[in-house]
Amino acid sequence: MSDTLAATVRQALASVRDPATGQDVVANGMLQGLSARDGLVQFALAVPRERARALEPLRAAAEKAAGSVPGVLSATCVLTAHRDIQTGPAAGAPPAPHSHGPAPGTARATRPTPGQGQMLLPDIGAILAVASGKGGVGKSTTAVNLAVAMAASGLAVGLLDADIYGPSLPQMLGTSARPRSAEGRIQPIEAWGLKAMSIGFLVEQETPMIWRGPMVMGALEQMLGQVDWGKLDVLVVDMPPGTGDAQLTMSQRVPLAGAVIVSTPQDVALIDARRGIRMFEKVQVPVLGLIENMSFYCCPQCGHRSEPFGHGGARAEAERMGVEFLGELPLKLEIRELSDAGTPVVGARPDSHEAATYRQIAARLREKLGQRRPAAAPRFVVE
Repeated sequence: MSDTLAATVRQALASVRDPATGQDVVANGMLQGLSARDGLVQFALAVPRERARALEPLRAAAEKAAGSVPGVLSATCVLTAHRDIQTGPAAGAPPAPHSHGPAPGTARATRPTPGQGQMLLPDIGAILAVASGKGGVGKSTTAVNLAVAMAASGLAVGLLDADIYGPSLPQMLGTSARPRSAEGRIQPIEAWGLKAMSIGFLVEQETPMIWRGPMVMGALEQMLGQVDWGKLDVLVVDMPPGTGDAQLTMSQRVPLAGAVIVSTPQDVALIDARRGIRMFEKVQVPVLGLIENMSFYCCPQCGHRSEPFGHGGARAEAERMGVEFLGELPLKLEIRELSDAGTPVVGARPDSHEAATYRQIAARLREKLGQRRPAAAPRFVVE
């Protein structure tokens, strides 16, 4: 059934034509990664990066064509590009003789030259990445509560869920609303004083995003460049764990003002946090500080304090790496329950110790962001 539906969708997409060439998106090779399962259709259109904004009507037309096929319950299309336009030697050309660049497989960051790719989100005051080296350390909970705390302080704040494979923002903000479109722009969801966007708002909750890297980067660029964020003081970006495609796209395409690393105290998490810090250093993004989450546990019945993951590891790591230690949050049942219920602790329990800690960290980050003017984002080149 899935193969039959995919074939029917492909036939429908053959009626959608690129206005510049007159060819349909199937014949000219633009169609990428078409999948159809249980009535859910996902695909990408590979386009030159400099044409992405102009081809938004083509994306919408392709999505509409796929969605009109009988048996399709939901269709999602993103624009993606495999590479930037070449301005130097042709792709695949051998390096110049006697060159002394980095060893193969290593990375370096370079500032873009004029005309080398327009940076996204020029109207946002500061873009703050909340990251972690590994999953399960409470990064998303931290990002949501820091964003809510900043909004409560009077800032205009946006929150972007950059985790395409495991979006958690709809659950944590307590909304399953679908974004509407106006004048070709996606309108962000508003909740808890924030403007928010996540791939989770665009697809069904249990839909797996079985996408390769270029499609992930295309979806992320779409949420960056095609969402009507408006004027914001701060955009908080909840990054996926690790150092992969999303981190690369953010480093290339937006002028990050800084990054915050979230870790638990144990050594295995700190090793990955260290990698995260080094990654941001390579792409010339300042690390504004390190937060220790699940720092300790207090029994709600007797008040006894224990440290199941150790304690103080993130503080010691921050000192060793020369970054600021921003604070510590406990492992507390109430934080988990409120997050699962879509009510961030900063908004739902503003008088709690945890809310006060998030507000203190947010205030410190606001102060540090005010001292920085983000430069053009670097290009991240793997050689």
